[in-house]
Amino acid sequence: MVEKIHWLGHASFFIDSDLAKIYIDPYQIKKTSPQADIILITHEHFDHFSPEDIKKIAKSDTILVGPRTILGKTNYSTKVMSPGEKLKLKNIEIEGVYAYNVNKNFHPKKNEYLGFLITIEGTRIYHAGDTDLIPEMKNIKADIVLLPVGGTYTMNAKEAAEAVKLLNPKIAIPMHWGSIVGSQKDAEEFKKLCKCEVKILTKE
Repeated sequence: MVEKIHWLGHASFFIDSDLAKIYIDPYQIKKTSPQADIILITHEHFDHFSPEDIKKIAKSDTILVGPRTILGKTNYSTKVMSPGEKLKLKNIEIEGVYAYNVNKNFHPKKNEYLGFLITIEGTRIYHAGDTDLIPEMKNIKADIVLLPVGGTYTMNAKEAAEAVKLLNPKIAIPMHWGSIVGSQKDAEEFKKLCKCEVKILTKE
């Protein structure tokens, strides 16, 4: 499944599954990107919820899934999700999980911003959203984890490596670097600190 996960820069990913074309937080993506069946939005900050980018990939039946803070801000069908809620779309299970800061105020827990657990083709993928190292990660089971490493607004590389210890995935992929905050150096440090397999993807 990991070969079907494409990093589009920052915290944006495209999962090219046989069941559905899924985007997570599309931002500054190519106009020629494939059209989306499902678009998952973690929260409404401009570098995660970009109506301009959604327009590039959305079709008439595209479904947006995200927190209540994006409701009414696009013309596409939107399903509101809170942490702990689950839904099934195109035989893909999607669960919202908490994503928040513990020592800064960019992403308060009360806002109910999201990370996502996506179960697809027998694989569980965790996109952590904009988050710090939080206690809820102890209860998350995933095969592949996509974790922010850039610091400032989220975990840094060291904290993300600590998150990997809690999550115990097969594969970890660093994100939230290379645009706005974070650098290749952060991704490399994360890889050095992790015990599991780490794939540093090239932006597509």
